[in-house]
Amino acid sequence: MLPTLRHFCHSRPHASIASMGPVRRYLSWENEQRCRGQLEASTNRYRQEAAPAAVLVPLCSVAGDPAILYTLRSSTLTGVHKGSVSFPGGKRDSSDRDPIATALRETQEELGLRVEEDCVWGIMMPMPDKTKMMVMPVLANLGPLERLTLKPNPQEVEAVFTLSFRHLLQEENQGYTNFCHKGTYSYTLPVFLHGPHRVWGLTAIFTELTLELLVPGAYRRRTHVVGRR
Repeated sequence: MLPTLRHFCHSRPHASIASMGPVRRYLSWENEQRCRGQLEASTNRYRQEAAPAAVLVPLCSVAGDPAILYTLRSSTLTGVHKGSVSFPGGKRDSSDRDPIATALRETQEELGLRVEEDCVWGIMMPMPDKTKMMVMPVLANLGPLERLTLKPNPQEVEAVFTLSFRHLLQEENQGYTNFCHKGTYSYTLPVFLHGPHRVWGLTAIFTELTLELLVPGAYRRRTHVVGRR
């Protein structure tokens, strides 16, 4: 049986389209152009680098509400990422011309979904995963989820789900974890709670970068590393 798709939106009373307008504008053409402009320099820079890995951060809408799509990696996989909430992606292939190609290829392999390059908004700040491998997050808008046909690869993907921006921006759904090294505070990482699965680790950091980019001022950063701003 193929994994099923689940959408999780914080329960709320029915609202008029007018009252929902500000949220739906997160994926508007105007906001897309602003985000593309902010990512232009980093995209041009990182496309020239042979990144060891890349992921696609898939924006979408569900019943008109902006959301982010996540996968739950199969628990039968080997390695440190099995059973983790993640974005579609993986290691660079020798045939990949840049990180965007890596992210799009991996998305097609994992979800059976071909994403055109013109759907890509740009490349956000790369971060190391738990193995210290640098991963480049490629931001793209898939459009309305209802128009997509996902065919998850059951050998790689156990489940697919979405979290709405409404849910992610509610403070009660945001958490953090403090880490210490030899008894001294070292860093703080974000956690997103109360969805079908807990979003943490590198996936939570990339979620945070996405919220900061699309909804400036509405999200307070949780990530903090001693010695960094």
